[in-house]
Amino acid sequence: MFKPQMHAVLVSLLAAAATPAQVPLPNARPVPLVQALPQPYEQVSFQRAGTELARLHFGPGLNRPFVFPLLGPSGRSVTRMGHPHDPVSHSHHNSVWISHNDVNGWSFWADRGTNQGRIIGQRLEKLDDADTGAAATIFNHWVDKNGKVLLEERRRVSLELLPNNESLLVLDLRFEAKGTPVTFGKTPFGLVGVRMAKTIGIADGGGTIRNSEGNVDEQGDHGCFWKRARWCDYSGPILPGKNEGATLLDHPANPNHPTFFHVRSDGWMGSSFTHDAPRVIEPGKPLQLRYAVYVHSGVPAREKLQQRWEAFAKTEPPDLSGKRK
Repeated sequence: MFKPQMHAVLVSLLAAAATPAQVPLPNARPVPLVQALPQPYEQVSFQRAGTELARLHFGPGLNRPFVFPLLGPSGRSVTRMGHPHDPVSHSHHNSVWISHNDVNGWSFWADRGTNQGRIIGQRLEKLDDADTGAAATIFNHWVDKNGKVLLEERRRVSLELLPNNESLLVLDLRFEAKGTPVTFGKTPFGLVGVRMAKTIGIADGGGTIRNSEGNVDEQGDHGCFWKRARWCDYSGPILPGKNEGATLLDHPANPNHPTFFHVRSDGWMGSSFTHDAPRVIEPGKPLQLRYAVYVHSGVPAREKLQQRWEAFAKTEPPDLSGKRK
């Protein structure tokens, strides 16, 4: 006869058998909350507790490195690949990317053309993990169509956690001219580009553009198009009844601060490093720049966006010389 006491003993034995013995690890170190994890095909996944927030693509087969996706608090990407209505001629709109339309006369902006250059990823140099964020440092060559290296670029891409599941994507860039001076020509196209998700754009989703100077949307005397600003924000619908967006921040250490912003109703936003004038990089005199993309929920008040810029403005650019300390 099966007694209750025997049942209790059997349950205890089965539970013990199902639970593996635990071996203590007295020297175990804390696992970072945010990690930059290398992936196949020259990619790095930025993850919080195993959930991807952003992904860096830098393979040598690409025309340029870029970040996609860039997830907002809802879990949807606030950026996209390509123009929603013109995917062929705007195939170079790679979510969040760095490029320029005139480097010694060569265009690193478009994907096709007789004077096209490429930004070729050479190697992944460094990864950093922490509870507050993670980073990846890559080394790139800016190469003209003849194969000549015009610029060496070291780029640090970091993803920092913010309250309420928001984040800050920081882009640190260091350019060195090889042998002869290199000119970033006068153009509104470059250096930083952000292609917003289709539903966030004004034309497709009814979103809105605002900047630090009080301008709103694209055109007109009070529009944001080709206006100087410390930051420019693009916000709009990401899910039914839910808004999110991204704010492009210009660091005060950049030579042309406050930068001009090239921003359009079709969902395109960029900082124009040489909108006002060309800039020359002399050999032995590297140029370092710092930008950030604040990924947020809702349509934040201008005061909140200004506070976010002020916090970013106080940060110091990292050492990107590549020298070992």
